[in-house]
Amino acid sequence: MGVSFRNGYARAMPKIEKSEQQWREELTPEQYRVLREKGTEAPFSGEYDHTFDPGTYRCAGCGAELFESDAKYDSGCGWPAFSAPAGEEVVDEETDTSYGMVRTEVMCASCGGHLGHVFPDGPHPTGLRYCINSAALDLDEK
Repeated sequence: MGVSFRNGYARAMPKIEKSEQQWREELTPEQYRVLREKGTEAPFSGEYDHTFDPGTYRCAGCGAELFESDAKYDSGCGWPAFSAPAGEEVVDEETDTSYGMVRTEVMCASCGGHLGHVFPDGPHPTGLRYCINSAALDLDEK
């Protein structure tokens, strides 16, 4: 179990561990490709690219709360874009140097699933653009 600090208090994040066979059985082929193999959807092809219904976006792999709809905006990038995650502890980030680029990969803190990348060209107040694959998300509508 990982530990994160929010508002000065330590909070344990449950870690979900499954075999690759379990992931293959539970996810669609596209969800598996994105979440477990670090794939990327084609731009403008994802279910949530132009969805702005109120609700909570959860990890398609484990159901963890990741983003709130009020942080979603139309960045024009071709993928769902959010200015901030639902909390500091819900996503993990690490440097991604694939494809000859240096980017910051975003993963679900609970199951380690690949969500997308974060870029420093978003709106105020965060200045961040979390560019997330629709296949990695499930919208829990309010």
